[in-house]
Amino acid sequence: MSDSPPVRPKDLALALLVILVWGVNFAVIKVGVVGIPPLLLGALRFMLAAFPALLFLKPPKVPMRLYLAYGLTISVGQFAFLFSAIHVGMPSGLASLVLQSQSFFTLLLAAWWLKERWQANQMAGLLLAAVGLVLIGSAAVSTQGIAQGTAQVVHMPLLGFMLTIAAAAMWACGNIVTRAVGRYGPMNQLAFVVWASLVPPLPFLGLSAWLEGPDAMLQALQHIDLTAFAAIAYLAWAATLLGYGLWTHLMSRYPTNRVAPFTLLVPIVGLTTGWVVFGEALRPIHFAGGALLMAGLLVNVFGAPLFARFKTSTAK
Repeated sequence: MSDSPPVRPKDLALALLVILVWGVNFAVIKVGVVGIPPLLLGALRFMLAAFPALLFLKPPKVPMRLYLAYGLTISVGQFAFLFSAIHVGMPSGLASLVLQSQSFFTLLLAAWWLKERWQANQMAGLLLAAVGLVLIGSAAVSTQGIAQGTAQVVHMPLLGFMLTIAAAAMWACGNIVTRAVGRYGPMNQLAFVVWASLVPPLPFLGLSAWLEGPDAMLQALQHIDLTAFAAIAYLAWAATLLGYGLWTHLMSRYPTNRVAPFTLLVPIVGLTTGWVVFGEALRPIHFAGGALLMAGLLVNVFGAPLFARFKTSTAK
């Protein structure tokens, strides 16, 4: 018998909505870092996520250390690395792909820190998903793209790759924190995300002043246009409040190893958005890899009864 509760249809729909919002998120980041330094963009994102929403929501009764841990891992850590990766040239579609290594980091951390057991269907699903990631990644570095009407070769810079891997590791740490938050009982997950958004602005502003410089910060703030504001608003309200509010809700209801693999679908949306918006072309190998990702997700989420039935039949 499986010790993990099945994912309810309503929660499945919410998970897919999060995937859509987060998949488009990478293209929005690429637009945002054009005119705003990445660390300053992070500060503005979480300022707008916190204000004015916190005026209408009471903070959940969660220890301050968890607010700090959540804000410093899943918010500051993840997005300082991710925004910087895209700023140095990491293509948005590839960023959405590489970031999904967080699922593997999360499962390892959950097994070590939370003592969650891996089931046969989860291991099989992750294996299928890993093959899908390898297929997409093997072709993505040399994918032909169209930018401003001129054919270009889209490269994945080593620094951008390393920064994205670091972002994935920080996201995984944040997932473990989210599970700890869930132990404090039912709560308004949106309120938690809003109040946790008070943590990132100061670290982001400090890092921006140190690494990007006050002059660059001031110049960017003086020249924010409608496009830049729209990018900040999407990152704050859609990707942060909606996305992480729902994600925290799901992570608090189900074991980490049941929810985290849903993010393996994000690259499909991210790669498609990158192709539509920036001309990062998709090839048949991307579709093959995407199919394996979906198969891995289906095996992970719905395969437990089949594996249990197979185990029972072979034991007779």
